[in-house]
Formats: sequence, C-alpha cells, structure tokens
Amino acid sequence: MSLFEDTNPRALKELLGEINARTTALPDFQRDFVWDPSATQELIVSIANSYPAGSLLRVRDKKHVFAAREFEGAPKLNGHTHTFLVLDGQQRLTSLYQAFYGVGEHQYFLELRKLMAGGDFDEAISHVRSSSKRAKELDDFNTQKNELILPLKTLKSGSGGYLRWLHAVTNDLAAEERLAMIDSLEAIHDQWIQKIDDYHFPVVTLSDETEPDALCTIFETLNRTGVKLSVFELLTARFWPQKINLRKLWEDVIAAWPIIAEYDVDPYYFLQAISLVSRRAPSCKRKDVLELTAADINAWWDKVSEGFALSLRFLRDGCSVVSAKWLPYQTMVSPLAAVLAKLGTSHTPEFGARLEQLKRWFWCAVFGQQYESSPNSQSAKDFSELVTWLKGGEEPETMTSLRFDPNTLRDATPRQRAIYRGTICLVLGCAGGARDFHTQSVITGNLIDREGIDDHHIFPAAYLEKKKGIKENKRRDCVLNRTLIDRSTNQMISDRAPSDYLAEIRKTPNFPFDSVLGSHCLPIGGDSPLISDDFEAFLTWRQENLWKEIQRVTGLKDAADLEAANGATA
Repeated sequence: MSLFEDTNPRALKELLGEINARTTALPDFQRDFVWDPSATQELIVSIANSYPAGSLLRVRDKKHVFAAREFEGAPKLNGHTHTFLVLDGQQRLTSLYQAFYGVGEHQYFLELRKLMAGGDFDEAISHVRSSSKRAKELDDFNTQKNELILPLKTLKSGSGGYLRWLHAVTNDLAAEERLAMIDSLEAIHDQWIQKIDDYHFPVVTLSDETEPDALCTIFETLNRTGVKLSVFELLTARFWPQKINLRKLWEDVIAAWPIIAEYDVDPYYFLQAISLVSRRAPSCKRKDVLELTAADINAWWDKVSEGFALSLRFLRDGCSVVSAKWLPYQTMVSPLAAVLAKLGTSHTPEFGARLEQLKRWFWCAVFGQQYESSPNSQSAKDFSELVTWLKGGEEPETMTSLRFDPNTLRDATPRQRAIYRGTICLVLGCAGGARDFHTQSVITGNLIDREGIDDHHIFPAAYLEKKKGIKENKRRDCVLNRTLIDRSTNQMISDRAPSDYLAEIRKTPNFPFDSVLGSHCLPIGGDSPLISDDFEAFLTWRQENLWKEIQRVTGLKDAADLEAANGATA
C-alpha cells in the first residue's frame, strides 16, 4: 500500500475551517506556537500576493498512536475525534488561524485607505495586541466604518465576509458617495481579497496505514532537510517511548515559573542550558543538544528551570530588561541559567555578590556584542569562564576584551539590536527607573502593555526632516534620539519641536517635569538643548551622559576609537 493518500492542493479557508471544526489537530508533543506577529504578517502578505508559502504534511490518523491536541486558539478537542494530524505546517496554520479567526495575542487589520491610495498590501496590514485599548476600539464597527479599517477576522468565511462588511459600511452613505465607495472597495476585493479567498496550499496526506516508526523517521527527515522542525519536537518524539514527555515537562515549567513564558523563552534554549551543564566539555551546538539523554533530562531539568526563572528575574530587576522585547540576546540567557544551575542558588550574601558580578558580565556582553555571531560557541566559552570566575578565578574574556566607542551610539538603530536594546535598558535603569510620561510611574513590563509604551523619537523624525533638513534615517532614528513613551503622549508630540511639546507637558498641573525627564537621561534646565531645539547639541549631551552610564555598568575607563582601529576613513 502506498504511503501517500494524496498530494492535492487544499484551499486555505478549507484548512482553517477543519481546524475550527476539530477535524484537524496536532500531535501533543509538537512545540507550542512561537511565531511573532511580524512573521504572521509576512506570511499573510505572501498569500495576498499569491506567492508560494511552502507545503503542508499531515497524516490520516486512524490509529491514534500519539496523543492529540487542538491548535492554539482553536476550540478544545474535549474528546472530539479528529481526522488528521498535522506533521509539518503547525506554525503557519496556527498563525493564519489566529489571524483570520481573531483569536490569540494579536489582532490583524487592513487599512483600506492605504490600498485605495495605491499602496501595497504590506503597507496596509498591521497588528495590535488583543488586550490593548486600540484592539477594543477597532472591534467596534463604527470605528471600522469611520477609519475604513477591516479586521482580518472578517475574512474567516472567505470573501463573502468582506462583501457583507462592505455593504454595511456603505449602507448609510448618500447615493453618489456610496457608489464611488463601493467601486473603490470592490477594486480592493478584486485585487487582494479574492486572492486570499482563492489561495491553496500544496498538501501531502499520508495514508492511515502509516506505521508509527515511519512517522518518527519522517520527523527526523524533515529536520535534516531544513524544514522548520525544532530539536525540542524531535527530542520529544524520541523520549516518548522512554516515558519522558518533554512537552508536559515544559508545560509544568511554565506553570511553576510564569516569568519564563512572559519572556517568550524557546524551549530549545532550555535544552541548550542542560547541554552546557551536563557535559564534561561544555557545548550547546545542535548536535550536542540532540545527544542529550534521559539521564541528563532527569538530572538537570528542575535545576535549569530554577536557573532560568532566576536569570530572568535578575535581568528584569537588576538590569532593567523589563520585557522580552528589550532582551538584547535571547541566546545569552542559556549560559546564565546554566551557571546558576551549576553553582546552585541560595539566600546568602555570597550569592548576592555573585549576581552583582554577573551584572557586569551582562553589560560587557551586550555592549561588546559578544552574541552577535557564533552564539553557541560564545555560550560555552562564557559558561566555563563564568563558573571559574565566580569561584574566585580570572575574569571572563568577554569582560577583559571589551572596548567601546561612544560614537557607536550615533549609529545604533533598532537594526543594531544588542546596543540599541541594551541602551534602552540602561535608560530604564537610570535615576531610580525611567518614569512614564502619562502615569509618572516607573516603567515596568506590565505598564508597557497597559499604556501602549514603546520606543519613540524625542526629536520627531518628521520635524527633523522638514524643519532641520536631516534626511538621513540613521541619524534621526539612532538610540540617542529614542526613549520609551506612551501612545497618548507620542500622539500629542506628533511632529512638533521639543520646545513646543515640552512646554505643553510642563504646564500640566502637578507634573514633576524635571524628575520625569531626568529619569530618561534627558537634559533639563533652561540651557537644555531640548528647549533650544538644538539637535546636534542634544545628541552630544546624551552621548556623553549615556557613555558615563556604560562606564558605570561595565567598568570601562576609556573610550575606544573603533573606526580608527578598524582602519575606517572619514
């Protein structure tokens, strides 16, 4: 009998409908949904452009060898008998299901006015956190109508949902305006919505006679051929016959240590920490993680769990990494957690002193950009050297080799992730903690979510371009010109000069103007370059003051001229 039942394309709306109807499920040992919203948007853009987005692999699951679970956000199985198990395509299908059914942590929208103006699909699509005020506003039909913003969940039943929404939006318009609007919205339907409605994925369906051993081999083959199947999933399948359910263990970790979920820790990094701490010669390359044994898991799982939780608390409370977004490198948490698991934790002065030592290592690794390349090798090196140092040995090379040029801050935009995020965290820890312009509370991860706080320009980009003639994006967007500002304040700032919007803020009754600005490492007083709208003087002032902060946390004494050292010319 053939291994394959069929290899026919399936409509996207049909596949998502099967997930919603619980006829398609996942093997229980598959990893959780991990895509960020930007990845989901990219996939939707590909679909709207009719670009290939890979094939899917599923099996008709007659034998029910593996425990099954529903897709994240889909109706609970609750004993419902499924027909198919998806072996490859979980992340893509989950992201699309959540986007088109309006479930999950983010909601997706199309700004139709941008499409009407001739913009591309990727310019019109956006997302907001489901728990945010903006998501609730956009859930109201009147807001959708007034702003011409279409929730993507309107399309879950296909283009018919869009046409019904179109007629509801235009129903109350005057006849001539209504006809013109209908023409514009129908053009969007023909150019974009219909393509989504017509989209098909190539789907390979394995026969219900496929043996469990063959399924395991398929998992390994997928992994070797570069399809996105994680090491965690592969080890979960391999450990299953040994009565070790890695997926259940991971769920228990999340339940016991919620901060691990809050910081979006990939379980692969968790396994890397176990690899570091369990091997005679520390290493956490992929092949090393794949060689982990059941004994390694049993010996180190709980200790590494506590090590990860403590590491994240340490980064949050001691280094002002207030959320996952601002963690300079996810990969550097693994060696940190492994060190704490290896040395043990305790409520003693000695342990507190070790954490203070680790702060300096963290800042040196960040501003030295140590994890920018070869993070696995760097993790192994830092783990070994940190254990030695914390026991009284020599300092790690990460610290002794650090050199930093303060001029780098003028070039650090969000693309230079480590320095950019590290500097933002440094600002968050200045002067007792950066304070929110709206609530005046010290900025925390919870406050960021609640108030829509994000990194924004201090001298608005539009103001710099129009009034100051600064065309270079890098100069306008550098971290020296950024800080965390809530949505309401940022909307008030708009494209106004600092002297203008700061004068308005200063007039706010009982607003502690100097202390709030100072908490963001911003200049205050009558001679502040913010008051005179002197952008170059502002950059110089902030660079000098942030350099002092970098010196404080890293222990550096002198600045390095890295351009001269690298042979750069002006």
